[in-house]
Amino acid sequence: MGRASTSPATKDALALFNSLLSAYSATPTTLKIIDLYVGFAVSTALIQVVYMAIVGSFPFNSFLSGVLSCTGTAVLAVCLRIQVNKENKEFKDLPPERAFADFVLCNLVLHLVIMNFLG
Repeated sequence: MGRASTSPATKDALALFNSLLSAYSATPTTLKIIDLYVGFAVSTALIQVVYMAIVGSFPFNSFLSGVLSCTGTAVLAVCLRIQVNKENKEFKDLPPERAFADFVLCNLVLHLVIMNFLG
């Protein structure tokens, strides 16, 4: 039995993945750290949803608060990534310190609302 040849779609997908990987390696370290933070927040939200599906959602406020906290934090981190990216010309006049201060302030407001929703 011979080895099956790879299809053109598989080769295209592999070439696309390799080009994305090489392009991402040129990304600055600060943006990679923000990407890790976004991935952590999203994975935490997914773990909470899976846990709710397995165990149940008795304190539904707690479930909603946890998932909305993770999702809101991820959205705010994506906004921070957009503002800090030097290749983005839309925010070229905004210093990174100001973007981080906005991120921290918005996170404080988000988590105050989440704490209030918990009751």
